[in-house]
Amino acid sequence: MINKRIFIPLLFIICFINNGFAQEEEDKIGTEVVNVVKPYTPTISDAFKVKEMPVLNDSVSTQKKNVEYSIFSVPVASTFTPAKGNATKIEKTKPLKLYDNYASLGFGNYTSVLAELYSNLQISRTDNFGIFLRHHSSQGGVKDVVVDDKFYDTQLDASYSSRQKDMSYRLNAGVEHQLYNWYGVNSIFNTDEGISDLDVKQTYFSAYVGGSIGIEDSFFETAKVQLRYLGDSYSSSEINFTARPEFVFPLEEITLKVDADIDYLGGSFKQDYFGTEDLAYSFLNFGLLPSLVYVNEDLTVSLGVAGYVSMDSENSETEISIHPKVNASYRLVDELLTVYGGADGGLHQNTYYNFMQENPYVSPTLYIAPTSELYTAFAGLKGKLSSSIGYNLRASYGKEENKALFTLNPLNDFNIGVVGYDHGNSFGITYDDITTLSVFGELKVEVNDSFSLGASAIFSSYDTSNLSEAWNLPELEASIFSTFNITEKIYGGASLFYVGERKDQLVNITFTEVITLDGYVDANIHAGYRFNERLSFFIKGSNLFSDNYTKWANYPVLGIQGLLGATYKFDW
Repeated sequence: MINKRIFIPLLFIICFINNGFAQEEEDKIGTEVVNVVKPYTPTISDAFKVKEMPVLNDSVSTQKKNVEYSIFSVPVASTFTPAKGNATKIEKTKPLKLYDNYASLGFGNYTSVLAELYSNLQISRTDNFGIFLRHHSSQGGVKDVVVDDKFYDTQLDASYSSRQKDMSYRLNAGVEHQLYNWYGVNSIFNTDEGISDLDVKQTYFSAYVGGSIGIEDSFFETAKVQLRYLGDSYSSSEINFTARPEFVFPLEEITLKVDADIDYLGGSFKQDYFGTEDLAYSFLNFGLLPSLVYVNEDLTVSLGVAGYVSMDSENSETEISIHPKVNASYRLVDELLTVYGGADGGLHQNTYYNFMQENPYVSPTLYIAPTSELYTAFAGLKGKLSSSIGYNLRASYGKEENKALFTLNPLNDFNIGVVGYDHGNSFGITYDDITTLSVFGELKVEVNDSFSLGASAIFSSYDTSNLSEAWNLPELEASIFSTFNITEKIYGGASLFYVGERKDQLVNITFTEVITLDGYVDANIHAGYRFNERLSFFIKGSNLFSDNYTKWANYPVLGIQGLLGATYKFDW
């Protein structure tokens, strides 16, 4: 057994010798690159935290001494008195009292009378009944007229309306009595004895019933129906029934609209213009108008067509026609500029009632037929030049088949004096295919609630197929109109109309002469004074230039016309 005292020194010597050999071979060992794989992760040692309320081990402690103090107050005299504050008041405009009823009555030169009565009765929270009565008459007095030229027009309308939660409807009914005289006797007969005793009176009586209905949240949107009767003092009669339902079918991004147009017209005249035969007419028109409508923030597009079937029972004829119904508008610059355009068309049923309303001097011997608007293409710009100035410019080009034109009836030399309309003093209807090019412009200025001004004009060029002229159609029409409030009590308005030259023809057995009707200007003004919230007075002036112009051939109008009256508002 080796002694431990000898073993330990011996082991130390062996390691020393071995280390010496290793140092000699150190130059032979190559360099190594050591990559540390584990990232460096720093740690924070726990720090010694000072307590919020340390314990003091001072050998000396002091105690705070209490300090006592007082203020020497001396009162100071003051004469200042602060003003009491008052809340600012906002001046409120006194609300305008609205009345459900009013009566108006006015008298003027030429023994003219204007009377109106309107009344609205609220039956319940949802139902109302209204009535409107209007009368306008004059005893005549047109310069150089030798026969009676008085007229009157009396109309009574009544309505009942109801607005429910999901449905609203309205019922209408009315009657009208009108009297006119064919006072435009041709100058050839003014020297004849007994001409002043000629009976040139014509009276019209019409009545209608109708209504409309609208349903919320339904494919069936609205529908309007009307039945009208017209008769005159020459045993003429006419019945016209119209119905126009509308259906809407919402799709994902577009809406399908389907409208229908049903129009029945039947009537008769006792005889034609020359007294050889009676005249009867009967038409049944059915139209279907489908369209696709797309609307977004700036663009509105409607693409549709109108298909019509027209049946003429008297002549056993049936016609089918298709017309465009395309409209589009795009807002380019907010409210400043919107461009629009499209093409429109349809079948329009002419009636004795509509002809009489436009020209009351037609003879009871008319040929009635519908007018087919093949197409009217149009394009325009509209918008605002400023916050108070708006404009609209439009150009259009269209073609109509069987367009109705008023023409002076020929002198009836065979039956002269038999009836009151055969002295070249009445009008008939002539039909022709006409192409029309029109340019329209309109400007409106609304300065404030106290003043507004507007102007419009339309220029039209006509191309006829068979006739030499587009009879009684002016090439230029223009108007200027304004409304104003001078004070809270004084208000008024003015208008100026211009109608350009028209052409008509004087026809006799031996000659035909084209006559030109001069253009005319008609200036009108009205003003009113509010005596109180119920009573007001008004004055109206018409044809202020005192121009006895001829609106229709051989028919000069009254000169300066003035009317003074009052209006009273009330509640039952």
